[in-house]
Amino acid sequence: MVRAARLTAHGLEALRVEDVASPEPGPGEVLVAVETVGVNQLDLNLIAGVGPGAAVRLPRTLGLDPAGTIVAVGDGVDSSRVGERVVVKPNVPCGACSWCARGREADCLAQTVIGGQRDGGAAELVAVPHRNAVDRRDLDAAVASAAVHSVPIVLNALETAGVAAGERVLVTGAGGTLGQAAVQLARHLGAEVVAASRQPLDLGADVTTVRAPSPAELATELARAVPDGVDVALDVSGHAGMLAAGVGALRWGGRAVFCSASVETSLELDARAFYLRRLRLIGVASADHAQVRRGIDLVADGVVRPAIARRYPLDRIADAYREFGEHRTGKVIVDVA
Repeated sequence: MVRAARLTAHGLEALRVEDVASPEPGPGEVLVAVETVGVNQLDLNLIAGVGPGAAVRLPRTLGLDPAGTIVAVGDGVDSSRVGERVVVKPNVPCGACSWCARGREADCLAQTVIGGQRDGGAAELVAVPHRNAVDRRDLDAAVASAAVHSVPIVLNALETAGVAAGERVLVTGAGGTLGQAAVQLARHLGAEVVAASRQPLDLGADVTTVRAPSPAELATELARAVPDGVDVALDVSGHAGMLAAGVGALRWGGRAVFCSASVETSLELDARAFYLRRLRLIGVASADHAQVRRGIDLVADGVVRPAIARRYPLDRIADAYREFGEHRTGKVIVDVA
């Protein structure tokens, strides 16, 4: 038996830490002894039964991004992986579709999510596909959990948008976990960064910061701070209005890319301006295997430093979800081991 955070029905009151049967790794899987797992917006959607969380079958063990050590392997997996320190890529591609064949697992139509369609890592042990268990190099488990979902997604967004050195990139929602990673990665790519947030930010002298509690205020502040516009608008806030304000600031041929649409989803755009100015709109929801490996490398090499706002023991995981909105300056981590 192992301890796990199980959701038996929609609603936080239905989340319990209880003893469940120990999982066994199936063919092509590894068994990970979990040290840490992150708290994510998708978890909250699942708990509330909204958006992509509405279709998930319950009961379910939560936890998208566990980090720990491989303690057993299933058939077809090299036994030398036992003892490897890993972090888990949350999205599991089907491996058989045309997108997967092109190495674009992030766009797989049949992908599932650990902690969603299958039991997750808010448990002492979790079985995952061996490809999803990524070597975390020398990273602390908490840092690896904080990085494995957010950094590769933002890396995918910036690469898909084709950000080049010297371009100006606007990041809306820059104070959060995804936003901080986006600012650091965009700077690493040689971009000029404009960071917008509802709260005051201090990101260094080479980053233009804009405080904008509403889309209207963001549009006003951008017109003042960067009157000649931006090349890329990257929204990680989940507020469609903020994305629309970013689109309004795009230069000719600009690209807008968003990694979240979970808070406010109704997007209004000026179709004529979008057409005449040759703009593009891109949605990114996960990352390819190669991007996950590159993202972990960038963190291990010190290019990106994920911030951790607070840590909770597994027994208090319900409090971690309840208080999630209070910690906007970094990742919330649950210590499982």
